[in-house]
Amino acid sequence: MPMRAVIFDFGDVLARLEDPSGQRKWEKRLGLPEGGLAMAVFESEVADRSMAGQATEVEVWEYVAVNFGLDDERLAELQRDFWSGWRLDTELVSFLGNLRPRYKTAILSNAWPGTREVFTEMFKLDQAVNEMIISAEEGVAKPDHRIYQIAVSRLGVQPDEAVFVDDLVENVQAAQAFGMWSILFKSTQQAISEVQGYLNGR
Repeated sequence: MPMRAVIFDFGDVLARLEDPSGQRKWEKRLGLPEGGLAMAVFESEVADRSMAGQATEVEVWEYVAVNFGLDDERLAELQRDFWSGWRLDTELVSFLGNLRPRYKTAILSNAWPGTREVFTEMFKLDQAVNEMIISAEEGVAKPDHRIYQIAVSRLGVQPDEAVFVDDLVENVQAAQAFGMWSILFKSTQQAISEVQGYLNGR
């Protein structure tokens, strides 16, 4: 069956931490191992609830502040440094945008409330895709099969008419089990090449 839709994850795919110096600074201050700050922010119980729309971004950062004993000023500094090294992969976004109108395109992201505004106002991603499916808005997150069902339903395609790109093995495997063609992201060129392979009916 020919492909009709292309779906990309956002974090660590369309946008990646290219300069970790801001996060490394805080890891040294807080006595955390490399990568420990991102784990503390993204892998807490409150962050998990936020991904499902059950807690706000403010609550996530309040948890971080309490956990590390930060006052408002230091928390604001940590937040600035935490996001400062993230960069949008403009080549990958352009590739995704240029697939339209021949293909339906979407972003499928496990993300906090308020993410749609960031995607739209900061990154203009609404101009590159037909749909943005955000876990906090749907109340369910990858790798739960229900969010893949939401994605294909919004795009009006069958699972085997869609190719999905994500950086996490469990999300790729879940999409495959649901019936989608799936690619584990490793690099920009690898992702583009493998998506093109599916679109060309390999």
